[in-house]
Amino acid sequence: MSRKVILKLLVCAILCAGAFRGAQAQTNSTTPNAAAPAFPGRAGGGRGFTRGPMLPPGPPAPVPPEVAIPRPTAEEVARMNADLKQFVEASPDKELLKKYDSLLTVQIPRDNPCIRPTGGTLSSRHQGFMNIATNEDFDILFLGDSITDLWNVEADPQGNPGGKRVFNKYFGDVKVANFGISGDTTQGVLWRLQNGEGKAHKPKAVMLMIGTNNTGGSSGAEIAEGIGAIVLELRKDFADAKIMLLAIFPRGAGPSDSNRRKCEEANKIIARLDDQKHVFFTDINSKFLNDKGGLIGFRTSDNLHPVEEGYEIWASTVAPTLKSWIQ
Repeated sequence: MSRKVILKLLVCAILCAGAFRGAQAQTNSTTPNAAAPAFPGRAGGGRGFTRGPMLPPGPPAPVPPEVAIPRPTAEEVARMNADLKQFVEASPDKELLKKYDSLLTVQIPRDNPCIRPTGGTLSSRHQGFMNIATNEDFDILFLGDSITDLWNVEADPQGNPGGKRVFNKYFGDVKVANFGISGDTTQGVLWRLQNGEGKAHKPKAVMLMIGTNNTGGSSGAEIAEGIGAIVLELRKDFADAKIMLLAIFPRGAGPSDSNRRKCEEANKIIARLDDQKHVFFTDINSKFLNDKGGLIGFRTSDNLHPVEEGYEIWASTVAPTLKSWIQ
């Protein structure tokens, strides 16, 4: 393939990327990571988003190579832009291409908010979890957002059923700490682990499921980086624990739901973290779907949070494995 053809293909790719960046900027018109109450489409769960005043995002956390987004170096970007400049100068459409010069510039991929630890100092939930991690004994740690948080309640204030009765049925005979917080994100979990929740007691097993709250402004690949960063942090904090890395649960009314697709994209990437030694990727999503891709065991009001039937499916599938890890 000639250099000219390659450059033309590169121009087309950049134009498409420019259109994507514009659409993404509209999606991200609100400040990312801002504390907000629960709302439909966000895993708020009715227990409230209680991390308190937010701190500025911290520096990017390290990411496992298995899930890292390829990012060109500054030198590579400069070389590509030099090639593009030569192509423009030699093109019969030079004046037109110069008119839209900003669309013909290769940019380093944007900073990923999903890997920048972000938290608050006044969260009663976080302080409570730190107290548990420091002063209590447990063998299994649950970590996540409201989908995990709702294991703690029989019903939320709106009457939506939670998973407490199912939890007691399957986990009442073992020592479990549930560190799920409604509305949390990958960057929130990172911050919590780095600021006390991962610094004391060492569980034998961890069940992690996080990422659905990142879908509003991040791509599936960015979410996967955030989850990968958490897994690295867990491996550092709990070196001897086995980690059950759950696929992000399905959401939305059907297979075409855009947020479900983002979660599916992230799930395909984080599956690479399974090493069958310390990290065990566990995808139980097919158990939550009917033959048309509709949800089984989830609230019809938001197509996001499990009801008792969903928690029953979840617990009956994972409890035997988790319990075997703590024997």
